[in-house]
Amino acid sequence: MITRIDKNTALVLIDLQTGIFSRQTAHPVKDVIHNAAQLAVAFRKAGLPVIVVNVNPIGSPAMLVRADVNNGLPKDPAAQQQQLEAMKAGGFFDIAPEINVQPEDIRITKGTWSAFPNTPLLGILRERNITNIVLAGVSTSIGVEGTARSANENGFNITFATDAMTDTQLACHENSLHYIFPRIGETGTTADILHHLNLREK
Repeated sequence: MITRIDKNTALVLIDLQTGIFSRQTAHPVKDVIHNAAQLAVAFRKAGLPVIVVNVNPIGSPAMLVRADVNNGLPKDPAAQQQQLEAMKAGGFFDIAPEINVQPEDIRITKGTWSAFPNTPLLGILRERNITNIVLAGVSTSIGVEGTARSANENGFNITFATDAMTDTQLACHENSLHYIFPRIGETGTTADILHHLNLREK
């Protein structure tokens, strides 16, 4: 349950890019994007930062470790570069047009699940005296949860927009929502967040 939204709050949208949301998801992605876009509009209107995050896993050390599940990325640097060019050409990194990214929005490219490691995100939040982040995006149990865990470790209040996120697996989405997120933040719908955003301390 959301109790309040801090005066200095930022919206962080995770991986709402073609290469991610084009996969089959547990909830209609159009609804997720619609709700995320509503949040973006409200945050801009309130003069609060909108941070749009995309993932580019090519070249990330995290993608080169051994794992039971094949991540589909080549190990050879030349092959990686070739795949990167193919991903660019296929629009893998394009943010959903409904988000209507604005010049004042902050763009972050991450190489891992979390948006914090090896990116300027923490510095940007500290510089703006942000104490609270509202999280939305895809996938719930990967990019959103990974970023949330890092945010929690760095002492940020976290508000989860439960209807502005989804996962490729319903069980993974529900595990994050029911067992992980309530331990590190507050959860609510887009409507809940918009309500509290209007009530936040001026």
